[in-house]
Amino acid sequence: MRKVIAVLSIICMLTLSACRSGGNVRNVEIPQWDASSIYADADIEEAMQVVKDYFSKNFNGCTLTKLYYPGDSFAGEFSKYAEQYKAEEAIVLYSSFVVDSSGGDGSLNPNSTYDDWQWILIRNTGGEWEHADHGY
Repeated sequence: MRKVIAVLSIICMLTLSACRSGGNVRNVEIPQWDASSIYADADIEEAMQVVKDYFSKNFNGCTLTKLYYPGDSFAGEFSKYAEQYKAEEAIVLYSSFVVDSSGGDGSLNPNSTYDDWQWILIRNTGGEWEHADHGY
């Protein structure tokens, strides 16, 4: 009986520690966006995957709830960020996420929700999107 309890205890500890290994992106809502005259849908989807990968690795204790392309009306921001980060292209995505009681890495408010969080991604022609910055 002691062995069973010990094994179950180890399984519980491993399960709990696995939950803290990064941000949760499993059930993120991605609303359909209007067709872009700047980016192909595949470009936007690739940028979203970069955000999800970054979030899952770096936002411990947080759950990404929504990720969206704000539309071509933000093109002024895109060119501004491309110039700022010395890239040929930039895209800005927006997200919402919740933070658990741990406060993520300590820089976020525990038990809170962040809306309209910006993700700035850059690339050069023919290259892949790269995370440049994020925040409000």
